[in-house]
Amino acid sequence: MKIREKERAFWSGNEIVAEAALRAGCTFFGGYPITPSSEIAAHLSLRLPQVGGVFIQMEDEIAAMGAVIGASLAGVKALTATSGPGFSLKQENIGFAIQAEIPCVIVNVQRGGPSTGLPTAPAQSDIMQARWGTHGDHSIICLTPLYPREVYSEIIRAFHLSELYRTPVIVMIDEIIAHTTESFEIPADDEFDPVKVRSDYEEARVNSFRPFYDFYQGKHLHITGLTHTEEGFPTTNPEIAQRGIEHLVYKILDHQPELERNEEYLLDDADIAVVTFGSPGRASVEAINQARAKGIKAGMFRLLTFWPFPVETVRNMVDQVKSCVVPEMNMGMLRLEVEKSAMRRDVKLYGVNVVGGIPIEPQLILNAIEEAHSHVV
Repeated sequence: MKIREKERAFWSGNEIVAEAALRAGCTFFGGYPITPSSEIAAHLSLRLPQVGGVFIQMEDEIAAMGAVIGASLAGVKALTATSGPGFSLKQENIGFAIQAEIPCVIVNVQRGGPSTGLPTAPAQSDIMQARWGTHGDHSIICLTPLYPREVYSEIIRAFHLSELYRTPVIVMIDEIIAHTTESFEIPADDEFDPVKVRSDYEEARVNSFRPFYDFYQGKHLHITGLTHTEEGFPTTNPEIAQRGIEHLVYKILDHQPELERNEEYLLDDADIAVVTFGSPGRASVEAINQARAKGIKAGMFRLLTFWPFPVETVRNMVDQVKSCVVPEMNMGMLRLEVEKSAMRRDVKLYGVNVVGGIPIEPQLILNAIEEAHSHVV
């Protein structure tokens, strides 16, 4: 099946993930079935052989992440997909990939937790785990698209960024996005970041502490999860260890402005900002439209790049409004980041927190907007 740019597609979110990965040049998927991400694996089990790629179902999520790391080191673009319990199991190998600077893409289709939780229901409660799930000092890139074209483009951007920054990149969607089927126009090549060519080793060296080469290229390589020298060999030298960890942190944090993407809706004159990410963005737009019809000036700020967090942008946005409403399918993880970013202590934040496995309805957001409005009028 050859997909043409500008063609209209009618795919579920999980199918979009799979097709966008193929468009990005992904030729390896290592995974293990888990609701609600399993359709990504099922789709790629059919499609990868058609393009000369490899699909492999491993014995568990730990092994799946290891297979992805091995495939990447062998020179191909590699993907895995999972949900909460599987994401937890992958954390040790994600840490290895961060330390060894191995590019790969991890998709987490979020569901209710903790533990087995609500396997078939949506949640957004893994967003902090994406940042802090593996131990040690490091940075991470985490993208949170919503609409079909965004999912398509952000999956491709994830592969681009993983190659550019020599790091795992995490894409977080949720069960609603994964299983919603919509028609959309497939973007043309010039509408998304160009997919980085794996052979561009010289540019990659800028963002890699050790020399970066694929195996089977005639180079002597040493890959380790230990703190290592610039040649890749283990060391306990404090100065080298310090320099290596600072590199892992700042190669991403120093580029936060270039990594940042967000959507603003009716924010220019807003008194109340609705700050959100992922599928609550749809309900937020509807709630804002209803609030505007009642004469309440509300607007939306929706994050597409969650990590590294856009501290300065959020701070400037909070400075322009009187209060914020933060709808999210967890108990307040985004709200905490907004509170940390805001310099003004007089700005009140109203959380809309739904964790029962159902979507956030516009009325709940509108209720919070009206409550916020009643305190600022």
